[in-house]
Amino acid sequence: MMNDKFDLATWMTRRSGPRTERSNDHRDVYQRDRARIIHSAAFRRLQSKTQILAIRQNDYSRTRLTHSLEVAQIGGGIVYHLQSSHPTEAAFQPWLASDSLMETICLSHDIGHPPFGHGGEVALNFMMTEHGGFEGNGQSLRILGKRGSYSEQYGMDVSRRTMLGVLKYPALYTGVVGHYPNKPHSLRQFKAKDWHPPKCVYQEEAELLDWILAPFSQTDRNALTTVTRSDLKQHGRTQHSGFDTSIMDLADDIAYGVHDLEDAIVLGMVTREMWQQHLRPKLCAIDCAFIHDNIERLESQLFSKQSHLRKKAIGDMVSWFITACSVIEKPQFEHPLLRYQATLPEAERSALDILKAFEMQHIIMRPEVQMLVYKGQQMLLEMFEAVAADPARLLPKDLAKEWLNSVESGGNDYRIICDYMASMTDDYASRMYKTLFVPSSGSVFEPI
Repeated sequence: MMNDKFDLATWMTRRSGPRTERSNDHRDVYQRDRARIIHSAAFRRLQSKTQILAIRQNDYSRTRLTHSLEVAQIGGGIVYHLQSSHPTEAAFQPWLASDSLMETICLSHDIGHPPFGHGGEVALNFMMTEHGGFEGNGQSLRILGKRGSYSEQYGMDVSRRTMLGVLKYPALYTGVVGHYPNKPHSLRQFKAKDWHPPKCVYQEEAELLDWILAPFSQTDRNALTTVTRSDLKQHGRTQHSGFDTSIMDLADDIAYGVHDLEDAIVLGMVTREMWQQHLRPKLCAIDCAFIHDNIERLESQLFSKQSHLRKKAIGDMVSWFITACSVIEKPQFEHPLLRYQATLPEAERSALDILKAFEMQHIIMRPEVQMLVYKGQQMLLEMFEAVAADPARLLPKDLAKEWLNSVESGGNDYRIICDYMASMTDDYASRMYKTLFVPSSGSVFEPI
């Protein structure tokens, strides 16, 4: 019999407490969580936010929205694999997420990411270094627990377990932030490598973090929130997350490592010669039967120019990673949602890391890609500077009122500005930039 202190119902509660559900609504709490995410404005905005390649450069490559859908599909596949490939009496089985719960977590995982991809994240963090920082995962949690539109006080007001699943880095900003260099005199001198954000929860969400972790013992909480540092000047990092988060994180890595590679191949950014020079030797060096038995076929199909063959190769690679997943135990934790973790064997983990590193070096860091990243960063930096100089004048009316209330109450008024900037899509940010800084653009008839 399951121990009462590990009651599953504890994780179904919302911060707003019990509520009367609609008549004849027989959905469980996680199905309702999923509906809230899908029907939210923050989720819809992902359709016009950059994944890796800038939106509008083509009509093929993935956006944050399509990426999130793929992560949800892969996450569900991992859950089904773990459920089907292990005995029903395995201790972790009662704690595997339902389909609706895992889908909700995966659909939510990027909901706080700003325009222009991770470049935009770094730009907003630069503007917020003296005001609590900015980080995409922390922003996702903030939307779910405070800024979403389903509750005046509690944001999306999703369940505790959904929140825990999205919580990748369970430590507050002040406990992880390192030391930044002196800020440049001009925004044009901004160097992205110096301003990467710490992986954290914002200080403003301390109460929310406490609520999420409340069911855990103090020992478990201490271990979960422990921060390690290799250098006092560098950001610290937590080392652990929940069972559901480990599945979502694997799904995210698989989607990035495999599906984003497909985009680059189709667009001609990755050629067969690049594959043979940079990827194939490293993959073949791994002691893995799947690679050795299939590397010739995968290469032929990926670069065959026939979409059905390319899709076969991509599908086989995704399936290989999914079906390699297993569950390990972390003995330092007592609670099953922390003790159990989804993981990949060493060979598959190495292969996925090689794919991710290749994409970083040969796709993301290409000068033509980085020029667009830089342009997006400069747009956000200049707009943030302008809005912060006179928020009451330049913020939309409702946000201006919220900003003024924050000023009067002694809150972090810069966070309100940052919420606004982070919510922008790539298109909206581009239009706003032109409205503010291009003399021939903008009209009083265009809504803000």
